[in-house]
Amino acid sequence: MKKSILFLLVFFTLLTSIGQLKIADAAAFKVLKDIPLDACIFLGNFDPRAAAYIISTRDKFLEARSPSFLSVKEVNSLEDVDNCDIVVIISQPSTWSVKADIFSTQTKNILTSVEASGSLFSHPSGEIISQVSSALGEDTSLGKRLIQERKLRLAKLETNKEESVKKISPPNKQDSAAVIITGIQSDIDELPLKYAKPNKNAYAIVIGIENYRQKLPKADFAVSDTRLVSEYLTKVMGYQEENVVLLTNEKALQSDLTKYFEKWLHNNVEKDGMVFIYYSGHGAPDPKTGGAYLVPYDGDPSFIAETGYSLKRMYDALGKLPAKEIVVALDSCFSGAGGRSVLAKGARPLVMNLQDNVFLPKNMKVLSASGGDQISSTYDEKGHGLFTYFMLKGIKNEDVVKQDGSIEMDDLFGYIKPQVERIARKQYNNEQTPQLIGAEKN
Repeated sequence: MKKSILFLLVFFTLLTSIGQLKIADAAAFKVLKDIPLDACIFLGNFDPRAAAYIISTRDKFLEARSPSFLSVKEVNSLEDVDNCDIVVIISQPSTWSVKADIFSTQTKNILTSVEASGSLFSHPSGEIISQVSSALGEDTSLGKRLIQERKLRLAKLETNKEESVKKISPPNKQDSAAVIITGIQSDIDELPLKYAKPNKNAYAIVIGIENYRQKLPKADFAVSDTRLVSEYLTKVMGYQEENVVLLTNEKALQSDLTKYFEKWLHNNVEKDGMVFIYYSGHGAPDPKTGGAYLVPYDGDPSFIAETGYSLKRMYDALGKLPAKEIVVALDSCFSGAGGRSVLAKGARPLVMNLQDNVFLPKNMKVLSASGGDQISSTYDEKGHGLFTYFMLKGIKNEDVVKQDGSIEMDDLFGYIKPQVERIARKQYNNEQTPQLIGAEKN
């Protein structure tokens, strides 16, 4: 009888202990629900012959992944904790006890340690989890600090991800060669996300001459502007790369202009095609005739009729093409008064009207950076010619490019003109008034 009573007492004691353990565990998990951190679990030193407590504590932590920590995972090495906010190192100092050391993955410092002992009828895992929860809750100073460290960790990961993408990715539709050349980033160097339909019957000649064989004054940003215009043509306006001729510096000789204006275009442009001409560099007047000339790389202002390429000659060549639209954009000036114009030594600047004696066919329009008696400025803080900057900004932002890649010229001019005039006055105390020739309205 006594043995039966003793057995029943032991049995009820075991049931009570198990019930208390379950209640403690439930309480611990209830507390754990407000810890917005990613945790890593690592098993430290323990005796394999008495590993029940430490293994059970680890399992309890892994079960606490929801609702509790944001995530809990076991790691086999302390080198594998990059995606965790804390590391909980569980060890077994003695047969009946379990210890948890909590480290910050950001500072590598120990934050706190908790320890609990068990017995034949009680388990330390619930007490360990409860103590960890109390120490790391988001209402505690330690919890708040860890949450802030987590935000910094995630921000750093995002930054590293973006830098990694930049390193491994080839230039995309938003990259600009102009930035590489000038070292200056402006808003137009990031290409727009709108595109015209590819057009196999669209041809362009894009010319930029910054340095001259005759040691003429440097035409700042001419080469980088030309490369950026080429990118807009091929990546925004539907021109095929093989249909865009890029001529810069020593590749823009008088013979090159002759070849491409008078032969290459004639051999390629078909009926209803589109042609875009862009020139960035020096212009010059002929003091004898008053004619306006582009100055090629090998041009000499003292012999401009012999070494230059006249606008009249260019217009005549373009006028023979069967294209439905021809656009000429000139970021240059022709008075010889400075800026992007040069003059023969001893000659005086001329007051020119670029529209005098100019007879353009109906399919051609010419955008010029300034009036005949003005100079064309650069926009140094943007790293571009002033006229080119607002021309490309208009193409990017003003919805002037149609689906077929053609341009609403009157709308584009209406945007460029006041912008250029405003900046020229404000920054350079200059008058620079862009011209639109061949349009129904100016």
